[in-house]
Amino acid sequence: MKKSDDKKNSILSSLSDKEIIEQILVTGETELFGELYDRYANKVYRKCISMVKERAIAQDLTHDALIKSFLSLSKFEHKSSFSTWLYFITYNTCIDFLRKQQKDRVREVNIDDNDHFQIEDEGEDLVQEKQLLEIHHERLEELIERLSADDKSILLMYYMDDLSIKDIMKNWEIGESAVKMRLKRARQRVKELYDEIYYDQE
Repeated sequence: MKKSDDKKNSILSSLSDKEIIEQILVTGETELFGELYDRYANKVYRKCISMVKERAIAQDLTHDALIKSFLSLSKFEHKSSFSTWLYFITYNTCIDFLRKQQKDRVREVNIDDNDHFQIEDEGEDLVQEKQLLEIHHERLEELIERLSADDKSILLMYYMDDLSIKDIMKNWEIGESAVKMRLKRARQRVKELYDEIYYDQE
């Protein structure tokens, strides 16, 4: 029996995420999701802990995000990789939690994609990115922790997870200008916090 199980596990581990998802949707063998769970649970947990900083809560949110992804598999359209799609579910799960728990710290960012606002030239964005890179890593972590859930998540997605603006557009269903504006505002908020906290120490 053990050899049979080992062989089955070996076959599963050789399958791509896409192949496993297709098998789940076609055959209804929900236990196959266990393979995806094993592949991504630790990665999802690391993203949750980067957002909420408390292990017990991060573990609960990890479970919630993975269950949500399982229940939504039929909606996954393969426009991005499964991991990218899962990480967006993870961040959105964390954002929902933080909004409920820390309403006083959340700055709601409502951007209407139909609004005609001007994105300033890329030179200013490059200056902001240079300023972020010049902040000591430990200080930067502290500053990001002070941000609203929205600002924190978009910075982590873009800079830590290397998600592209197009990925963020697709998964948040907002336009390119809205993504750039949110990034701009988040970077600006980090700079403002840095000046408030560390100005006298420089």
